[in-house]
Amino acid sequence: MDNRPIGVFDSGVGGLTAVKELHRILPNENLVFFGDTGRVPYGTKSRAVVQRYAAQDIAFLKQHDVKMVVAACGTVSSTITDDMVRSVGVPFTGVVIPAAQSACAASATGRIGVIGTPTTIRSMSYGKAIRAIRPNAVIIGKACPLFVPLVENGLVDKDNPITRLTAEMYLKSFLEEDVDTVILGCTHFPVIRDVIADVLEHKPVLIDAGQVTAQYVKKFLTQHDLLTSSDSEGSERFFVSDSTEDFCRTASIFLGHDIKGSIEGVDIEKYTV
Repeated sequence: MDNRPIGVFDSGVGGLTAVKELHRILPNENLVFFGDTGRVPYGTKSRAVVQRYAAQDIAFLKQHDVKMVVAACGTVSSTITDDMVRSVGVPFTGVVIPAAQSACAASATGRIGVIGTPTTIRSMSYGKAIRAIRPNAVIIGKACPLFVPLVENGLVDKDNPITRLTAEMYLKSFLEEDVDTVILGCTHFPVIRDVIADVLEHKPVLIDAGQVTAQYVKKFLTQHDLLTSSDSEGSERFFVSDSTEDFCRTASIFLGHDIKGSIEGVDIEKYTV
């Protein structure tokens, strides 16, 4: 047993989709979340910059004595190196491996679509992870750079014309590609899942990277006897690198309710590796 908290981070607030699922399936665990809202988005930045930001985010979480670090960010998960993972010092997971495993299990045909930020798609990380499981899989990747700012600015209603037109621009070609499974490779994307499903005519199975990563975390902690011994409801602490007020307004979209835990601002540049 291990009563230390689970640490979760993201480039912005998208990682709250993973926090929501973690709280649902591990209600007694304490959670510490850092959202780098002052430097969002990561998905349009260079690999080197994303790696530097990720190292600072991890260093911050380690100050809170976390027992596991979860990169609830498709861009970080796609660019972090093996050396960086080894240096974390506690168990670590991103979203790529859990999502790839789920997609391979769900796909009947092996034709799998991946949507993510430009950096994620350029890295081909999901494709590599999928082919390690299903070597004959056909992977079609689509960069969707406008989805993150749309979500961060609250344009998430199913009938929002801007979001729908954007989704149609990015995703209509998937129907011609005949994919039967699509990975939502950025943790922001599940918030507009209904829009995406509509545009794809509800044909492919949609894999929520944040949700399946939370399930992966539960399995890992259980297998390694790292679950908390507490039978009380776990606490949630939230940290952001920009306005706490703006975070409060946006976070409710992801969590489905108002923030219940504490929220604090952080000067993330103070944290070095």
